[in-house]
Amino acid sequence: MDDPDVKLLVLIVLAAGLAGAFWYFRDDILPQVDEPIVIRPEPVAEEIPSKQGPLHPIAPSGPSASFDRKLVPLPPLDDSDSYFLLALVDSFGPDIGHVLVNEALIDKFVATVDNLTRSHVAEKIRPVGRLSKAFVADRAGNNGQFYLSVDNFKRYDWLVNLVVRADLEVIAVTYRRFYPLFQTSYERLGYPDGYFNDRMVEVIDQLLLTPEPDEPIRLVRPHVLYEFADAELEMLSSGQKLLLRMGGENAARIKQVLQGLRPLIAQSPE
Repeated sequence: MDDPDVKLLVLIVLAAGLAGAFWYFRDDILPQVDEPIVIRPEPVAEEIPSKQGPLHPIAPSGPSASFDRKLVPLPPLDDSDSYFLLALVDSFGPDIGHVLVNEALIDKFVATVDNLTRSHVAEKIRPVGRLSKAFVADRAGNNGQFYLSVDNFKRYDWLVNLVVRADLEVIAVTYRRFYPLFQTSYERLGYPDGYFNDRMVEVIDQLLLTPEPDEPIRLVRPHVLYEFADAELEMLSSGQKLLLRMGGENAARIKQVLQGLRPLIAQSPE
């Protein structure tokens, strides 16, 4: 064993054997190291926003002291014109039928209410047709200014009289009776998560805020149509400007009706 090459070979074999033994028994020799634990967050289910309840839930229709008869089921919205017209005649009298459109009556009523707080209500969506008399303005000299004529107010007298003379309780009962169809029409108009009664109350509140300017009210005619000379009046909503065109007396009478109707339909959620 004095041969250095033999000794080197023996050392290599021993080293290889030790290395192999070390590798084979490594789990018993070396201390075990805990593998890091990776905590993965659990997937969160996406919450689908639920439809919020109405601000002013409408009470279901039922018998009342002024309106007590057996109610038949409501027809589908698209077949409701004649039925709704009969109810309006019961509420406002037979003369109301002379000015109402004869198709899509509820859809046009809902669309008009929705647009009363906007700048314009298109004629094609109005449930009431044109009045028999034309718009009247009085010329103020030759300076291009006009005044809203007193004769113009008279155009609305008979229609305002129909509304004022109607029984508010009957109107409210009729409204509650047909409310499911109003709601269907409102959703179809583009508000699937909205409530028509909330919109109705919002419109009533804005109409009640219509200013009461001194009369006569000045007008200008920059193009074909007349406009209010007062920029603040011209910026009012279409519903508020309609009240101004009726004249102060008629506007006050309509406001009185709206004030009486609001608590009959605007219940606060419990």
